[in-house]
Amino acid sequence: MWFSGLDALWRVIVMGVCGYAGLVLLLRISGKRTLSKMNAFDFVVTVAFGSTLASVLLSKDVTLAEGLTAFAVLVGLQYVVAWLSVRSSFVEHVVKATPSLLAWKGKLLYETLRRERVTDGEVHAAVREAGYAGLEAVEAVVLETDGQISVIASADASPPNPSLQMVKGYGAAS
Repeated sequence: MWFSGLDALWRVIVMGVCGYAGLVLLLRISGKRTLSKMNAFDFVVTVAFGSTLASVLLSKDVTLAEGLTAFAVLVGLQYVVAWLSVRSSFVEHVVKATPSLLAWKGKLLYETLRRERVTDGEVHAAVREAGYAGLEAVEAVVLETDGQISVIASADASPPNPSLQMVKGYGAAS
């Protein structure tokens, strides 16, 4: 069926505007943490937001009130998990990944690269993007919890480097 009438289109427009406005309002109320760089839990919540908005827009079986309630539940869960992860190292460990050391003192750590599914080309690209000619100019390359690769220059890392203390593999590499 190509067209089911103007009523269906108007419903999508009205529900879209209301659902979008409700989602934006809830996200603003919940704070910056809800839209921060994503870990696995944040990604799941973001996908669930999209799925819920699509259901509100396109399904006649889902009312606006039900969609907004679903948004509120997701935002509430995100808030509770973020609150708990700040206060409990166990919850933080379950919800968030640990940064991993990919290169140390100019040498790639191939076992970590394999485990984290990162290619040496990606590490070299991150080093170039950070403005360095090569790994020899770098003290450390770290895969962060959000999937970004951080590059720490040799001059920035006089031992012990407090910014690397929580990085998996730092103690073994030094």
